[in-house]
Amino acid sequence: MLLREIKNIYHIELDAIYGKEEVNSFFYLLIEHYFGLERFVLAIQTELVIDKEQEPVIFSALAQLKLEQPIQYIIGSTHFMDLDFKVNSHVLIPRPETEELVRWIIEDAKNIKSSLTILDMGTGSGCIPISLYKNLPDSKVFGLDISKDALKVAEENNLALNAKVDFFQANILSLETSTGAEAEKLKKKFDIIVSNPPYVRNLEKAEMQKNVLQHEPSLALFVPDDDALKFYKVVIDFASEHLSKHGSLYLEINQYLGEETKQLLHKSVFKTIELKKDMFGNDRMLKGIKK
Repeated sequence: MLLREIKNIYHIELDAIYGKEEVNSFFYLLIEHYFGLERFVLAIQTELVIDKEQEPVIFSALAQLKLEQPIQYIIGSTHFMDLDFKVNSHVLIPRPETEELVRWIIEDAKNIKSSLTILDMGTGSGCIPISLYKNLPDSKVFGLDISKDALKVAEENNLALNAKVDFFQANILSLETSTGAEAEKLKKKFDIIVSNPPYVRNLEKAEMQKNVLQHEPSLALFVPDDDALKFYKVVIDFASEHLSKHGSLYLEINQYLGEETKQLLHKSVFKTIELKKDMFGNDRMLKGIKK
């Protein structure tokens, strides 16, 4: 079948859902992923044919896109901090805002010292701690998550990207019940603690896209409307005890609760508190330095 005919079918089936430009983007991403074809190939080879045995994979992707499955889950990977991370339905798809948070940490860390001890709380795919390790290779980096399935993805990324992050299972909301080797790791003093915990209130679901609501793990996204900061309270309490002297806490936050989250830091042992906006102008990141 002609590749341009397949592209036309994509537009017929998907333009009403995503719009023409995004469908183009999906199509070119898929033919590069599955067939190794650059996006300009159709402009040069207008009569390019896809072999019949190659067709099922591209039409399977079309069917998944019609169900509004995220393209990253379809191809099984996503780009973050100039690295390719495996992702599946057990982990959140890393956002550009999270990349901004990581870049902030790296910029600050390079001005401190070469060797740091870093903990990521709620690690998911491992994109935050692995990116920190790759950019701060003399550091000792840890990542915890409650989900065994998420940790499996993180470990696969750790191996594939030749990183040496120490991942382990723990529940942010009940760290004091951790035992064994995990408990020993949590007794450490950390120079940097970072967390991007669940922070989306149920009342905000109406603002979210269907592909996120139906396919990304709700455990990593949502918090009750009446206790939206529950993870931040625990993370801040933990950081107040386990950060080293003048250690830094970095948080990705709900854009609507910036001041409320900032107040939690003020009430704790933190100084030089900075609330930072993301590329879209939303309150998205917080930094506090331990007194």
